[in-house]
Amino acid sequence: MTNPPGATPPRSARGARGNRPRGGSVHRLAALLAIAVLVSLHDAAAQSVTAVSWGGSFGRAVNEGVNIPFTEATGIRVVVEDYNGGLAQIRAQADAGNIHWDVVDLEIADAVRGCDEGLLEPIDINSLPPGPDGTPAAEDFAPEGRTECGVSHLWWSTVYAYNPDNIPGEKPETMADFFDLEKFPGRRGMRRVPQVNLEFALIADGVPLDRVYAVLDTPEGLHRAFRKLDAIKDRVVWWEAGAQPPQMLADGEVAMSTAYNGRIFNAQVLENQPFVIVWDGQVLDVGVVGVVAGTPRMEEAMRYLAFATSAESQARIGRRISYSPTRGSGAPLVTTHITAGVEMAPHMPASPENAGRALRYDWEWWADNQDEMNERFSSWLAR
Repeated sequence: MTNPPGATPPRSARGARGNRPRGGSVHRLAALLAIAVLVSLHDAAAQSVTAVSWGGSFGRAVNEGVNIPFTEATGIRVVVEDYNGGLAQIRAQADAGNIHWDVVDLEIADAVRGCDEGLLEPIDINSLPPGPDGTPAAEDFAPEGRTECGVSHLWWSTVYAYNPDNIPGEKPETMADFFDLEKFPGRRGMRRVPQVNLEFALIADGVPLDRVYAVLDTPEGLHRAFRKLDAIKDRVVWWEAGAQPPQMLADGEVAMSTAYNGRIFNAQVLENQPFVIVWDGQVLDVGVVGVVAGTPRMEEAMRYLAFATSAESQARIGRRISYSPTRGSGAPLVTTHITAGVEMAPHMPASPENAGRALRYDWEWWADNQDEMNERFSSWLAR
């Protein structure tokens, strides 16, 4: 009968009076130990999943609301990485044949483009768990977030905000005010991408919300948007990471800045900053979770995705940062902030009060035009 690896071999195998064992026994034992180590390493790797998100206050909300509870429920360890969006890093991993990201928080247009390029796995929404009230997943998720390779988990928006301590007298109230350097002098913060900036420019230039993408879809409309951006270009401080706008506002580096609404909320509630959000013209968007195609940890990634997009997980995020659940059954679970105790409803971008003057982000338009807009925006910045 073969002894388990590491067991003391019988006297016949050890030899008399401590003589060295025969070479065959040594080799056999070494082989068994090597196999045991390899199995152990494989099991350890299989029981982890790398989840990529936006970092900062949102990353902390995801870690506390999703990652830690997921590990507690499944025993699968979550390795966290941060990024600033886009598909470049996923493409690079696919091209190198070395997939080390498993699940990624994505802007919805990137999720659609990533699906078209074969970078993301298709997701059957019917395979996801129902809501806590029994609503089937296919009926529970907001239709705006339904894509072939992404599952929505929150509503978020790009707004602009200001520090009232740095703006004496009358305060800004509209998107047009953001572009009015005469009425409200000072520098502006804007994300260094074309998305949302083009929409904001047209809204500020008087284009009705329900006409923004129709106008943007014409050469004249694009020219109009860039011409409006020209008016403030010399006063813009460009940002790339979501943590930058609150810091720039706190430091007085800018008078106003576009920002993710949740980042401003956290600065208001957790850091006692006096920032004010201007909801007029906010661009309301859907955040989605996707699984990287070809990950060797597919089973763990799919389990993570199902857990992260559950109503309960969406609500745990919504009680830590002001992003609204996209599952109907999740909204009633969001009550007060988990530590500050403030009511979350007035701070949510999808609430009726805040969404009244919102532009719904047209991810289909951006999925079709992203590369062209990136090139044009980069050329415009370089001029």
